[in-house]
Amino acid sequence: MANEFIADNAASTVTDTAVQKRAMRFVLMAVFVSSAGFGIIIPALPHLIQQLESTSLSQATKTGAWIGATYAIFQFLLGPAMGNLGDRFGRRPVFLISLSGFAIDFVLMGLAPSVVWLFVGRGIAGALGAIFGPANAAMADISSAENRAASFGKVGAAFGLGFIFGPALGGFLGDYSTRLPFFVASAMAFAVFLYGYFTFPETMAPERRRPFVWHRANPLGAIVSLSKQKSLLPIAGIYFVWLSAVNVYPAAWSYYAPAQFGWGTKMVGLSLTLVGISMVVFQAFILGKVVARYGERRTAQISMAYGVFAFVVNALITNGYALLVFILANGIQGMAMPSINAMMSRRLPPDRQGELQGFNGSLAALSILFAQIVYNNVLAHFTSAATPVHFPGAPFLISAVLALGSLIAITLLPRAQQ
Repeated sequence: MANEFIADNAASTVTDTAVQKRAMRFVLMAVFVSSAGFGIIIPALPHLIQQLESTSLSQATKTGAWIGATYAIFQFLLGPAMGNLGDRFGRRPVFLISLSGFAIDFVLMGLAPSVVWLFVGRGIAGALGAIFGPANAAMADISSAENRAASFGKVGAAFGLGFIFGPALGGFLGDYSTRLPFFVASAMAFAVFLYGYFTFPETMAPERRRPFVWHRANPLGAIVSLSKQKSLLPIAGIYFVWLSAVNVYPAAWSYYAPAQFGWGTKMVGLSLTLVGISMVVFQAFILGKVVARYGERRTAQISMAYGVFAFVVNALITNGYALLVFILANGIQGMAMPSINAMMSRRLPPDRQGELQGFNGSLAALSILFAQIVYNNVLAHFTSAATPVHFPGAPFLISAVLALGSLIAITLLPRAQQ
């Protein structure tokens, strides 16, 4: 009975097929460009930090950790506000604000005369909100409860496509100029902003909107509000621990790969492109079928079990070419996040999907903050000239422990909370 109530109240708020397709096209394009833009700058960022600070890769790793932490802190604090604004005014204005934030961020980073500008740019992007919260909220608007995981999987696939295109392009552009990737990323974000301004239809019906309430528009208020929904917070806790594990990749990969394998910008870009290919294949073509057969919880368990194995391999492997082959299966662990997200989304009505995704954005930001500070400082320690043991894979062992914890937690989740 409870699940029927949830499904009925989480039904699609947009029924016109043409409008759904137009909205989905823009949402997936926005996620693709956001991911591609971020992917473009990943291979170049360590080199830009080294140039601005005239420092070693180990020290640049520490600086990069705090730049990433700045983004995470602002997103953590303001993520619920952006989500609640989407529930009040609709998804369209929040989308456009987020895209403009990314465009400004990349320009500032490309023009940076000092490292301080990199902090400012990332702070602006974090404050205005990542694109994935609004994207998932919009997809929830136009999806039925049964198709929610598959719809979130399409968002993940768009992210993966961006990671096919972005790092490869960033590695190529970075050979010409360390700053050029940042300007290209900004131009892409601005182009999609213009496209959305003229074509993106609002996905949230006016009658579904609710008043903006300040006490719910912050991380603590969101926790208090969402805790009233039975069984939601335990799943959110699992979501956070799992994200903290997988965020080792965006936090540490561009520093880990050069330290472990001696790769340059092109090879880092190629490896991330292969990760993107794997994500697209699994999230666009396999996730929906696996969820339909095994359900969201079992799919997450399969994904997490593979993740534990993958993190241990990344920690210990020393042959870079063997790793390139291995990461083609990385998309398996990418199926967990949309599955867990769908488990939470089912438990809330349409007028609270933005609040949920904003809260999830804060959890994601907190996990990024953890990843940047913990993984990169551990990596810096084990790759510095003074370290007694050179072990670039150390961060992945921490990820393996966290992934194992999330797997155990979701397995022990009471049946009524699944």
